[in-house]
Amino acid sequence: MRGDNMTVGLRRAMYGATVAALLSLLGLVSVAGVSAEVSAQAGQVGPNEAQPMAENVFKNIQVLKGIPADEFMDTMGMFASSLVYDCTGCHVRDILVRREAFAEPTPRIQRARQMVVMVNALNRTYFGGEPKVTCFTCHRGSGFPEVIPDLRIQYGDGLSENPNGIVLFSQGQESADPVFAKYINAIGGADRVAKLTSYTATGTYIGFNTGGASVPIEIFAKAPDQRSTVVRMFDGDAVKTTDGRNAWAAEGWRQLPLMTFTGSNVVGARVEAMLAFPMVLQKAFSQWKVGAVTIGDTDVQVLQGTNPGQLPLNLYFDDAGLLVRSVRWSSTPVGTVPTQTEYSDYREVAGVKMPFRMVVTWTGTRPSRAVPTKISFTKWPAPARSRMNPASAPGVSSSSRSWTSTRRTR
Repeated sequence: MRGDNMTVGLRRAMYGATVAALLSLLGLVSVAGVSAEVSAQAGQVGPNEAQPMAENVFKNIQVLKGIPADEFMDTMGMFASSLVYDCTGCHVRDILVRREAFAEPTPRIQRARQMVVMVNALNRTYFGGEPKVTCFTCHRGSGFPEVIPDLRIQYGDGLSENPNGIVLFSQGQESADPVFAKYINAIGGADRVAKLTSYTATGTYIGFNTGGASVPIEIFAKAPDQRSTVVRMFDGDAVKTTDGRNAWAAEGWRQLPLMTFTGSNVVGARVEAMLAFPMVLQKAFSQWKVGAVTIGDTDVQVLQGTNPGQLPLNLYFDDAGLLVRSVRWSSTPVGTVPTQTEYSDYREVAGVKMPFRMVVTWTGTRPSRAVPTKISFTKWPAPARSRMNPASAPGVSSSSRSWTSTRRTR
């Protein structure tokens, strides 16, 4: 990342970050037998290519060794969200102009290392290695945890329930089938929804990594679980893509020119792709629980999908049956971090209602917005499994492929 862009981006890297995607799904849509085809073929990333470990990517790593680089960045998000810090909360301010300054030690970095060792020891000793104690357990949005009871909590109305809780209190053995049926009927019915198997979208993007400027974005998706986004940045394309089994990102703000996602981040990318195709979403999880929570002043129904060995997915539906929120989680060595997506402003596109506004909130960066102005449901060939990478994603220009190669030599 260039120095001036890095300065703007890091100054905007605030806690509790939100990525806002306003999906203005306007324009011509053809449902069946469409002509446009976008190829997602090529790409030479090997199926067994390993993600470098954190200590091989970042300097002066002491206690977070042996984890993939993408998981290391999620760990930084856990710190930021739990203490409500930005990067300069722990690092020297020179990181705003010099990336290598991230390696310079500070008293807070030293203390953070001690806390990681403490948390891991507690979980290993008392909870069988499960992340039951995390940064958030004590800090809860404060750099200095409270150690004295708060009488307002004891005798007041108490803390409001977190609707995004990973533990869902289910409503007995109630089936999720009626909830999914109501959702599909609400957006257009099973026949119409079943025909929507792929789409492309174009529009504009505003984000923490653009300094507030508007740049073009393109989105390509194919059922059940393939998706690419291409943001036309000032110094080259920023690309994220998944072929359903692997996922990659080539974005200027990341620490690697080509970041290979691992573990729960691969699952998250796959889920993100599937959320556009309701007909495949229900079948993607082996078990569903049904519950209810309140978001603001609105009561919503919650479905939680689980698969063995994976973190769950929460889906939230309003009285009309429309999907209004999804929450998924990613693992880190110091706990689990959430990613929330909110959906609203549903409008009919080729007989199917789609959200024209999506707001994504996670622990990493400040608000960003993607505003597609045209979306088309088309047929395009499936990418070659395990061989697709951002440089060959659909819509990536030859100039941006050169940019990707250039960034690898920096």
